[in-house]
Amino acid sequence: MAIKGSLREASLPDVVQLLFLGRRTGCLSVANERNFGSIWFDDGWITFAGMVSRPDRLGERLIAAGRLRPEQLAQAIAVQQAVPGQRLGAVLRQLGFLTPEDVEGEVRRQVEETIYTLFTWTSGTFSFEAGVRPEEPDAALRLNPDGLLLEGARRVDEWSVIAKKIPSLDAVFALEGEGRGGVDADEALVETERRLLPLLDGTRTARDLMDVTGLTDFEVCRVLYGLLSAGRLRRVATAPPTAPRESGSRLDEHRNLGIAFYRTGMLSEADREFRQVAALRPENGEGPFHLGLIALREARWEEAITQLKIAAERSGPRPAILHNLALAFEALGRLDEADAALAEAIQRDKDDARLWTGWGLLALRRNDAAPALERFAQARSLLGSATPPARWYWGCGWAQALSESWPDALGTVREGVSHFPDHPVLRTSLGVLLEASGEVGEAEAHLRHALGEDPTIPQISKNLGDLLYRAGRWDEAEEAYQRAAKLAPALGDDLYFKLGNLACRRADMLGARQHWEEAVRLNPEHALARANLSGSKAPQ
Repeated sequence: MAIKGSLREASLPDVVQLLFLGRRTGCLSVANERNFGSIWFDDGWITFAGMVSRPDRLGERLIAAGRLRPEQLAQAIAVQQAVPGQRLGAVLRQLGFLTPEDVEGEVRRQVEETIYTLFTWTSGTFSFEAGVRPEEPDAALRLNPDGLLLEGARRVDEWSVIAKKIPSLDAVFALEGEGRGGVDADEALVETERRLLPLLDGTRTARDLMDVTGLTDFEVCRVLYGLLSAGRLRRVATAPPTAPRESGSRLDEHRNLGIAFYRTGMLSEADREFRQVAALRPENGEGPFHLGLIALREARWEEAITQLKIAAERSGPRPAILHNLALAFEALGRLDEADAALAEAIQRDKDDARLWTGWGLLALRRNDAAPALERFAQARSLLGSATPPARWYWGCGWAQALSESWPDALGTVREGVSHFPDHPVLRTSLGVLLEASGEVGEAEAHLRHALGEDPTIPQISKNLGDLLYRAGRWDEAEEAYQRAAKLAPALGDDLYFKLGNLACRRADMLGARQHWEEAVRLNPEHALARANLSGSKAPQ
């Protein structure tokens, strides 16, 4: 089960300690309004950490630290590009430019500093996805979180003091007149101070100092704080104008942040970043495509269609664009347009199992069992030995049920549950199919399992209520129906028809009439509800 929450309610150090004590393996994602970070765990130990918009690439940091020459980095990058998939650290070791210890030390420093920075975040969200692992890193690390937590707590306290004098990394500083001299002769200076002092000429921001020296934000700001406190430094009130950042760099930053925010469900932040992408590259369809995806997630169907059409105009009708366009059309009930979009997508990429699955689901939506089964079969064939996604099992199972192939339907959905045991929709489907086959006890067990996995899905409660209603367990059925109605007041006329019948059985005629009236409002053609209202027929 996923672990997620707000940093205002649970501090990141507490979450890290929880994962360490629980010996968890997976990725902890952390996001605030402007950035995104990840910490990977293996059996509770930290193996890697990174941030999206942190200028801490290995090569640049090594050059800034004087441990690598620019021409060596250029040579290593050329070798890396010639053999895709190689990590830069491995290439630098192969060429003899760095020892394994050099690379490991630098990566360890990067990971530790990233974690310390993330510990300072007091607002934002976190989520833990179990079982995932990072791409092959430049060095194999296994860090005990206990030591990081202690140092992190000290840094958080120190950072809160530093931030009072240095509230922004965009501040520009200059040495006072007397502070400019004697840098080399001052034996009291530490190494970080020696590297920074010659650069404090009133033209560089704290962020610039990080880029030039390869030092972290904490290291730079700690030196600046010390110099400010000693009266050797002053803050320049107005920063001199600087050249605008490379548009490509800005584009990458906004894109990466947008993707990270989208994956963690921070959709308003993702929308903001991809609007920047669209503004920076108005001729490109990438920004509108992701804006369309966000609109889909937020059920803004018309907006999704508008953005995805723009994406298709600018980038061409790529299958991914057409697939998502079909989803928006389907949500609006424009099934012919959805079908046309998926047909075109498959024409452009006949080997994409996801497209065939989506096309099968669309046919199922139209109650066309035969084409649905053909499309699901094609998807399965393309997947080979790979496990189909949960939605394939759900769709194929119901297409088989629609064709009255009940044993096949049960077998398909059972197989799906074996691969996705905690998938509430698959569990629910299995429960419904089992009840239809007369296996009421097992059906109820699966429905209650699904309800435990996600009690917010109204159809699960409705299906459980139907089983209990047919079993004559009236009180339990009513409880399930009431829960479904609370979650989705417009779930359907059948829900209110049965709630009315249950109220009638309790001699609550006022409540019964209210429920039957709602059933008729949702479906004016509901004959049994109308009959019950007129008193011409006993409750069914």
